[in-house]
Amino acid sequence: MASPAAQLAARLGLTLRDPSLLEQAFVHSSYVNEHAELGLTSNERLEYLGDTVVSLIISEALWHRHPDESEGELTTRRAAIVSTRGLARIAARIDLGSLLRVGQGAERSGERRRGSVLAASLEAVVAAIYLDHGLEEARRDLLDWAAPELDAAIHATKPPKSRLQEHAFATTGRPPVYDLISASGPDHAKHYVVEVRIDGRPLGRGEGRNLRDAESQAALEALGRLDVSDAHPAEEP
Repeated sequence: MASPAAQLAARLGLTLRDPSLLEQAFVHSSYVNEHAELGLTSNERLEYLGDTVVSLIISEALWHRHPDESEGELTTRRAAIVSTRGLARIAARIDLGSLLRVGQGAERSGERRRGSVLAASLEAVVAAIYLDHGLEEARRDLLDWAAPELDAAIHATKPPKSRLQEHAFATTGRPPVYDLISASGPDHAKHYVVEVRIDGRPLGRGEGRNLRDAESQAALEALGRLDVSDAHPAEEP
């Protein structure tokens, strides 16, 4: 079977100058830890660079595509796309999870389907393409993958945490409570899991690379369970 990099390159029609870059983009830290003898490097450094490249490409695209929108509206759009959940959705759409090299323990725990892992893999892939082929190719590929999000109609709904707080005050007179369930991983690649409760009742759980994303996901899940009208997966700005 072709390597993950070769499979993705074939999909994109890329001739890789340095195949090792794209190969590295699919190496999860758990695989490195379980196969120290191979001398591999995880995708975390590529993820670091990809975070900036993705933000630049998406910001520029939104600026061009929505010339009549305010800074606040563009910021809301960007936040929805480059959040953990937004990037994970794009990564799942192009099936990056199936190409990841993860350790056996991570495989059993479903890491290749975890939102934060998928988001990180997308950033790493974009960084690898950027380093190997330049910004124009990285832009072309990412904008193709993210086309539905870039052109979606902007919704006037408030962010999930704001709407959940309004609902909680209206029904109980108290705000929601967000509990940090876990914070794992190295400082530069933390993975947070948060649970939200209203009046002592657990209603939603979220995850992300920062507390904001995790709390936003938890709030959105809670809104869905409560069937709060006009619930929409907008992101915290």
